[in-house]
Amino acid sequence: MPGKATHEEPPVNPSARIEALRLEDDGTYPNNGALPALHYRRAFALPPREPARVIERCFHANGWSNGWRDGVYDCHHYHSAAHEVLGCYAGTARVQLGGPQGSELYVSAGDVVVIPAGVAHKRLSASDDFRVVGCYAGGRDYDMNYGKASERPQADENIDRVPAPDSDPVYGKSGPLMQHWVRAR
Repeated sequence: MPGKATHEEPPVNPSARIEALRLEDDGTYPNNGALPALHYRRAFALPPREPARVIERCFHANGWSNGWRDGVYDCHHYHSAAHEVLGCYAGTARVQLGGPQGSELYVSAGDVVVIPAGVAHKRLSASDDFRVVGCYAGGRDYDMNYGKASERPQADENIDRVPAPDSDPVYGKSGPLMQHWVRAR
């Protein structure tokens, strides 16, 4: 209808492959034994123009905000005050979750990684054009922790207090995160 704004649905892939990764405390990084990290392969069919904006809109519509655009740090780090989602909009990378002995993921444009509070993450390698959108459940402020002994037990207390998200960052209230993170609800 002329003169009316239309709401475009994001190009979400309903058949994205979801991988759940349980990452336990390794003595240095708390990780999060209660909540698995999730890797959504090909969650988005991204347009050539403004792919980051498409991901941001989807994350924001599902209650994940306080975002940024960049790469992933090349050092192990974690957030004890917020759950994080990364949406890859360009390039490829190998990312490690869970610390030096953790799991490695290959991430490419259209992929999404949901990282529970406490889970260490690091970029191992990346193409020159690798970029992600990062957001936090409920728009929470995040902190930076690097696995130093002095960060705990405060980090453990923070992780225990982070509320469960109200919806999956890509698929909304009935998305896979809601089934995988059922114990946190």
